Amino acid sequence: MPAINLRLGAFSAALALLAATSSGALAQKKYDTGASDTEIKIGNIMPYSGPASAYGVIGKTEDAYFKKINAEGGINGRKINFISYDDAYSPPKTVEQARKLVESDEVLLVFNPLGTPPNTAIQKYLNSKKVPQLFVATGATKWNDPKDFPWTMGWQPNYQSESQIYAKYILKNKPDAKIAVLYQNDDYGKDYLKGFKDGLGAKAASMIIIEESYEVSQPTIDSNIVKLKSLNADVFFNVTTPKFAAQAIKKMNEIGWKPMHILNNVSASIGSTIKPAGFENAQGIISSQYFKDPTDAQWKNDPGMKAWNEFLDKYYPEANRADSAVMYGYNVAQGLVHVLKACGDDLTRANVMKQAASIKNLELGGLLPGVKVNTSPTDFAPISQLQLMIFKGETWELFGEVISGDVGG
Repeated sequence: MPAINLRLGAFSAALALLAATSSGALAQKKYDTGASDTEIKIGNIMPYSGPASAYGVIGKTEDAYFKKINAEGGINGRKINFISYDDAYSPPKTVEQARKLVESDEVLLVFNPLGTPPNTAIQKYLNSKKVPQLFVATGATKWNDPKDFPWTMGWQPNYQSESQIYAKYILKNKPDAKIAVLYQNDDYGKDYLKGFKDGLGAKAASMIIIEESYEVSQPTIDSNIVKLKSLNADVFFNVTTPKFAAQAIKKMNEIGWKPMHILNNVSASIGSTIKPAGFENAQGIISSQYFKDPTDAQWKNDPGMKAWNEFLDKYYPEANRADSAVMYGYNVAQGLVHVLKACGDDLTRANVMKQAASIKNLELGGLLPGVKVNTSPTDFAPISQLQLMIFKGETWELFGEVISGDVGG
């Protein structure tokens, strides 16, 4: 009898071993170019120089955050190798850097490349190569187009949704407004303008008295501002990047033009726009936000803000904490870490996109309460909620409810 038991035990052990081997075969690690047992190569393109260089701190913040992740053991045991290049906000240079990342550095994905014109220049290339263009740093509506561009995904609330929210605010609070719009003459500016007109609806033609564009290559927009003032507009929709936004705020004060001033979210940073323009010149400006403003005293004891400050103390002590781009970089880097963790040992490009398109009610410490990250295979717009805010004293004050607005590509 003991001999039979022994044989049965050995047989059971053999079966268990076979089962373990089979399940092991099923759960084999899968890698595409840029991933291995020890490393995940992430590519990035930022304007560290040129007209949009104020945004370069986003790349520096992301680099610091990935250093933190690596110091804590990496992602499922793998270290992030973050390779970030400067394109000076010049689309031909963006193309060159994207090719270098894919063909020479052999990254797994291109993460959070910045700017609408630069991303437009590389979208078809990255999709043809089936390389994720993940969480792009631009709110253009076209990044939410999973049908035609399944390898490209946005991150922040899109520009059309944002400008529709402003339009609704104007219709409610100043229905007889004479509106002057200044916008950057590219896809970024035109996207905001379209959403704004859609939001005003049938009244757009009578309410907008001028649509003035400027080129990103211009050294200054002073003459544009003087022209807008001469038309006696009482609402100004300012669709500019930080350098030009600061110029506009300063010039408006110089010439005594005081309309209701609505400034797009991408230039609402106190550090890179408001402070250079002068706090006294920015009083009463209206904008919108979806993440916490580090200069706002209401978040002083907030656990998410404390974690942010601890991260900066250790990994990026020289950061300008009044620059909202630092908080932006922190949030989106956490979004990528969430996706990569969800990939487990299947670090293929297809699985990266699959996990990125399966985010459910993700709350990040730097986002405003009530703002959650959500995606699906048919929704590539992770964040679609905003709250209006007004500049008072030396900080932004949030008002109203968190507003949701989804506009697809």
